[in-house]
Amino acid sequence: MKAVRFHEFGGPDVLKYEDVPEPEMRKDEVLIRVKACALNHLDLWIRKGLPGVTLPHINGSDVSGDVVKVGEYINDIKEGQRVLLAPMNFCGHCQQCMEGRQNMCREFTVLGYLNDGGNREYIAVPRVSVIPIPASIALTYDEAASIPLVFLTAWHMLVGRCDIKAGQIVLVLGGGSGVGSAAIQIAKMLGAKVIATAGDEAKLDKSRELGADYTINHYKEKISEEVRKITAKAGVDIVLEHVGKATWDESVKSLKPGGKLVTCGATTGPEAQFDLRVLFAKQLSFLGSYMGTMGELHEVLKHVFSGKLKPVVDKTFPLREARAAHERLEKSQQFGKIVLNP
Repeated sequence: MKAVRFHEFGGPDVLKYEDVPEPEMRKDEVLIRVKACALNHLDLWIRKGLPGVTLPHINGSDVSGDVVKVGEYINDIKEGQRVLLAPMNFCGHCQQCMEGRQNMCREFTVLGYLNDGGNREYIAVPRVSVIPIPASIALTYDEAASIPLVFLTAWHMLVGRCDIKAGQIVLVLGGGSGVGSAAIQIAKMLGAKVIATAGDEAKLDKSRELGADYTINHYKEKISEEVRKITAKAGVDIVLEHVGKATWDESVKSLKPGGKLVTCGATTGPEAQFDLRVLFAKQLSFLGSYMGTMGELHEVLKHVFSGKLKPVVDKTFPLREARAAHERLEKSQQFGKIVLNP
């Protein structure tokens, strides 16, 4: 079968479209013909070099496709079913997993990080990872692949970590990103007001189309100053962060007393500094968030399958053009998800 993998860490040029062995399927696994696989910033970091990654490596965390073969221990999935995959792996038997906190499992990892992912024609995964797409849903493979990681991440950040309430004001950094475009929709669906940032007018327009009440061009305007204007100097209840170093100070300054900053990433760098006096005097909460749980994934998918939340597809590329797809993501040219089609 064909796959895109890399034999050394580096830039987009290390990605190779080549023949690889087909996966060996266990009796408790399901073989999937990959129809679409969406990119995430994690793919860029892994390609550049992260600890624990074994070379050669196949990226890809967000997968949709068709069931080709079912292991003999499985009787509730049929060949030919359209499915999407949970973007994670976990042990399934530790205390954390048994209590429904899979993202706290010591063996938890994102699909395509410490294991080969979906940038290939076929992938074999455990039954628990396979989620059927309802036959009544008009969802393309590209759209289905654009859902799992970002909608789960945004849901866990806003609902699981911040306990978002109707009427609150949420600042979403990078509204054009996958997580940002999902967060705008989730916050609006749950009754919050949304301020979204982006780096150009086209992305700001699209953020408003998704439901953002206010937008800020973070290259032309100072985020915290605009937030003060919009909120009559009050500040926001929640800041959804994943940009990191470049926006951290502005994110902290944008919070109201008692506000919460939740972060799931560090696209522009992991170093962040803040004044501890601001933290305790304003009684702020800084929260870390890592992916989410299987229960949360099924919860957010109910809203996607009902049509209340919609995946945002930016552009699709043939799998053989993975280098161009990586370059587009690296230059932040996308709004929503970039998708590879094997």
